[in-house]
Amino acid sequence: MTRSLKVLRIGPGCTVQDAGRPGWLEYGVSRGGAADRLALAEGAALLAQSHSLAALEMAGMGGEFEATEDLRIALTGAPMKASIDGSAIAWNASHVLPAGARLSIGAALRGTYGYLHVGGGLAVPEQLGARSVHLSAGIGAACQSGDTLPVGEDGQFQTGLGLKVANRFEGGQVRMVASLQTHLFAEKDRARFEQTQFRRGTRGNRMGVPLDSDGAAFSPDGGRTVLSEVISPGDIQITGDGTPYLLLAECQTTGGYPRIGTVIPCDLPLLAQAPAGAPLCFQFVSLEAALEAEEKARSHQSGLRTACKPLIRDPHTIADLLSYQLISGAIAGEEDVL
Repeated sequence: MTRSLKVLRIGPGCTVQDAGRPGWLEYGVSRGGAADRLALAEGAALLAQSHSLAALEMAGMGGEFEATEDLRIALTGAPMKASIDGSAIAWNASHVLPAGARLSIGAALRGTYGYLHVGGGLAVPEQLGARSVHLSAGIGAACQSGDTLPVGEDGQFQTGLGLKVANRFEGGQVRMVASLQTHLFAEKDRARFEQTQFRRGTRGNRMGVPLDSDGAAFSPDGGRTVLSEVISPGDIQITGDGTPYLLLAECQTTGGYPRIGTVIPCDLPLLAQAPAGAPLCFQFVSLEAALEAEEKARSHQSGLRTACKPLIRDPHTIADLLSYQLISGAIAGEEDVL
């Protein structure tokens, strides 16, 4: 029997995603891929496999799944309650999903996008060099109850690893650099943009999200003369009514709205994960500071695999076992995540 994951029940907007398909902008297809690419890297580290493999991206809600044979799985991204045959399992961790067992994943407790990874990756057919579903480009479709997702071959065996991650699921401050039209905005308006506490709008999707605030609109000088040109995830466009609109993974390839700035790539996971209403603040940084932040983020991702630790340590491998308090710190088993 082919290795596969049966979808018994699933929430709306759940799609198979990998790192996306760069190189197709001239044909009108943006990169797409996972909204939170850091979550892809975290899942790959927990399963000791390539971060290029596809996973299931769950937008706000998971579902119920069953494996046709024993599978390794990992759960990352926005924390959600999860259990196997009714027994709670840790988030940001890897587990065995036995054949025939039921994996249940509930609604997001924080953040927006949760990820279900499997050992060997989800082996749906490639289109234009990637397995990512790109709804706005008409590539693939959202998962439906009753679907069967093929799983690739898995040459690894280890599970039971956990990974501590920083909280990027409740909004916060993000860094941006000047864009091609930043100079069209008066200095006082750029300063006001940095001083404004925005809220992630409720109308957001994988293409982008509006940034709501209680302040005045942002209007550039000469905004109507901007030519339509290439845009990318992280760009903050100012729409005709003066509302900032942040572009995300599945944004269009060109646009004519002026951009007040561009969020640096390593801060995009925080923006993608911010739930509706979450506070967001923006800060201009120099190109040098942005490059330094990106290098630090790459170094962090490179060290994820060594940062994974056993959820339960084997007493035989603990050299200073007598120094451990083995009774204190017990939990009730109702905790949601690491």
